[in-house]
Amino acid sequence: MTTSKQSELGKTLWNIANNLRGSMMADDFRDYMLSFLFWKYLSDNYIKAAQKELGTDYPIATEEKLKKWKVMTSLHIWYEEYKDDISLFEKQMRRKVHYVIKPKYLWDNIVELARIQSNDLLSTLQDGFKYIENESFESSFKGLFSEINLDSEKLGKNYTERNNLLSKVIKTIADGLMEFTSDSDSLGDAYEYLIGQFAAGGGQKAGEFYTPQMISTILSRIVTLDCQDPTMGKKNRINRVLDFACGSGSLLLNVRHEMGDNGIGKIYGQEKNITTYNLARMNMLLHGVKDTEFEIFHGDSLINDWNILNEQNPSKKITFDAVVANPPFSLRWEPTEETAKDFRFNRYGVAPKSAADLAFLLHGFHFLSEEGTMAIILPHGVLFRGGKELAIRKKLIEDDNIDAVIGLPANLFYSTGIPVCLIVLKKCRKNDKVLFINASSEEHYEKGKRQNYLRNEDVDKIVSTYQYCKEETRYSRQVSLQEIKENEYNLNITRYVNLSKEEEQIDLLAVNKELKKIDERIENARNLHNKFLKELGLPEI
Repeated sequence: MTTSKQSELGKTLWNIANNLRGSMMADDFRDYMLSFLFWKYLSDNYIKAAQKELGTDYPIATEEKLKKWKVMTSLHIWYEEYKDDISLFEKQMRRKVHYVIKPKYLWDNIVELARIQSNDLLSTLQDGFKYIENESFESSFKGLFSEINLDSEKLGKNYTERNNLLSKVIKTIADGLMEFTSDSDSLGDAYEYLIGQFAAGGGQKAGEFYTPQMISTILSRIVTLDCQDPTMGKKNRINRVLDFACGSGSLLLNVRHEMGDNGIGKIYGQEKNITTYNLARMNMLLHGVKDTEFEIFHGDSLINDWNILNEQNPSKKITFDAVVANPPFSLRWEPTEETAKDFRFNRYGVAPKSAADLAFLLHGFHFLSEEGTMAIILPHGVLFRGGKELAIRKKLIEDDNIDAVIGLPANLFYSTGIPVCLIVLKKCRKNDKVLFINASSEEHYEKGKRQNYLRNEDVDKIVSTYQYCKEETRYSRQVSLQEIKENEYNLNITRYVNLSKEEEQIDLLAVNKELKKIDERIENARNLHNKFLKELGLPEI
């Protein structure tokens, strides 16, 4: 599918969502819309795999056969005609596509129930959601649709009203997708598009689940570069990548995109918000990431409640070749006396209660491999605030772990208008300089009505400057650790890369000479003018 077609598909789905949600809050309708889109993807992908597996045995759904078996899909027919082979078939499907969907729960069957406005639609949907959660996959996807309440009065006061509304929603989605169904892989991009659109209308809450695409691209391209020598280009392979505040998972998927489908061993994500956690799991599957290729955990990174990250023995500690994150900005948290003993913080100190920014940073940095790269988005305050944050910053600088500090323009995010910075960290640095990039001036982004945007060329310039350590007036500079120490470990970007333009040097002698010439021309002109006035008998000036 072409880029224009993908954009058209996304817009079609967004218009459907906007028109159908009625008085329902966008956040509420988002969960239904995205879940149905996910369901369609699973079904389309499963049917393609079934057709390939069964070959010539895959039946053509003639009207005669459909009536004979009282079913609605081709796979229904096969299940009726080859009952003894169902078990073997499903075993093969679990091996090849990693999941099974019973014919009655296929999207095509759901759509047909919606078209005829069957009273069984709502109950089939309820059973289908439970089936996908608990039985489709070998690994449990329990709670995947926990935010979907088909008994909600938001959908209608009674069963019939809810059934009718869902019939309308599903039929409209199906009709809108008809011309796009030939390429089910594009649904992943459509899903991303919708997430972005819902985020754009979500105000403050949007930051909980979505990182703008261009920012995500910058982080992804940086962490996939060779750690020791970025000029060599991308790493050959990343064994494990982690996003400990993964939202809908778009940042992790961007890293995967950069490395290619087989360039990453396994994807790891953690998300505290249950709704967003479910979005992330669906997003992975929608983009063709098999359930064995990722692990998303529902939990709180600050208290580190994920068992795989709690190994006390350093020799058994899990590490990641790439760590990316866009955690909540300046989140208040409640560190205790025990927090200071935590293996993530005990060498650096504990971030203040008022802002957990550096706690997030230290969490991710602890699990970074010796040959890994970490890129994290944080508010500018972490660069210069004093107290406990200064102590943490000082330790990271003295240990030569900060590779680059990149300043981005204000108003790039849906959730905040403040300017943010991107900090790149490594444990493998062999350089005694930190690269500062100030990409916040107006010529390096595009202004929008409500939000600013990074263009492709802006992203390319940032990544290229980082990759080749370019120095450019009013944009980037390599700064020695000694200079940073002399600035009392203040990393405020404008200290090192000033955006002010140099005033043009003025040659006062030349200016004085030119003024004298002008005075002479004025005097000559006045004398000539007075000559004409005198001849006319008029008073001179």
